Amino acid sequence: MSNDKISQQMVDLAEVEDTKLQQKSRHSYSQGQLIRRRFFRHKPAVISLVVLAAVVILAFSSIGFGPVPGWWDQHYQATGSIIDGGRPMMFQDGSILGEHPFGQENVGRDYFAMVMRGAQQSLIVAFVTALVSSIIGIALGAIAGYFRGWVESVIMRLTDFVIVVPTLVFAAMLGNIAGSSVVMLGVLLGCATWTGMCRLVRAEVLRIREMEYVSAAIAMGAAPSRIIIKHMIPNSIGVIIVNATFAFVAAILLETTLSYLGMGVQRPEVSLGLLIEQYQNAFTTRPWLFWFPGLFIIIIALAGNFIGDGLRDAFDPRQARTRDSRPSLGGVLGLRSIQRAFRLKNEVGMSEGIKDPYSETTGSGRKK
Repeated sequence: MSNDKISQQMVDLAEVEDTKLQQKSRHSYSQGQLIRRRFFRHKPAVISLVVLAAVVILAFSSIGFGPVPGWWDQHYQATGSIIDGGRPMMFQDGSILGEHPFGQENVGRDYFAMVMRGAQQSLIVAFVTALVSSIIGIALGAIAGYFRGWVESVIMRLTDFVIVVPTLVFAAMLGNIAGSSVVMLGVLLGCATWTGMCRLVRAEVLRIREMEYVSAAIAMGAAPSRIIIKHMIPNSIGVIIVNATFAFVAAILLETTLSYLGMGVQRPEVSLGLLIEQYQNAFTTRPWLFWFPGLFIIIIALAGNFIGDGLRDAFDPRQARTRDSRPSLGGVLGLRSIQRAFRLKNEVGMSEGIKDPYSETTGSGRKK
């Protein structure tokens, strides 16, 4: 079966599901409502959205941000006496958090406050990077897809040049320019990571450009800028949102790598990658200094990937997987494969006339 037939069948399946959903509630839904309902049927994406929102709220509400104070009274730069060797104090003396829930580092600073500050900085860098890369990629991709010709050639050759240069090397060069400003670091990283968005938007605009309503707008004398802004970009919003979500996750990992190499966020500020780099030598003696920032990086990256997967399924029914095709816990652990093997063995045995020797015995193995 060809890929076109498979894609058409998946589209038809999505349309049937949407029709059932509308008939069940006895009223029609707009496209936006259908997208929201498809997304909220994607349980891993919804759970990940809640987890990511909880991480963001915890990071910015605990120690505060800027002039806004937080509910945690420890400052991430304040030193103090080391208690109990700096070990985590969660669930001690009847308290859930304790005085230092994530422990203390070498000079007695509260590690919970440091991890929260690191999460703030990493999230800001990732958000700014995804925003800047999306803006640049959308603009260049839409222009290249609409005007074609030499304009497209110039933009795509520039895109190819940026792709050829290793992203980590390019980002490291720009990271040294940013200094201690996390916003500037995000802007410069966005200038190095826009190529994926550009190529996807260009492909989408090339498809939309052949639509009848675009031809009608051109025939009516609409300006190219109006056609791009009013028709091209809004109808590419699904591709843009999904790719921006994955760009956010990639930016988190890129910032972590750069900070680990000493080319990202600079001291005295902290980030999750910088905390891992700073306390990697303490992994064998005080592993919690390595665990907590690493745990937050994993949570943010996994949550972002699941959210992106849910958005992709919601915006593009052709890529949506049925419930049976989604990996379950049994499938991940290999239990489903074991069940299939036993089922196949039984089917082969029945087809060959092989009987279970215990099926005709009762009690301690005597024949009926």
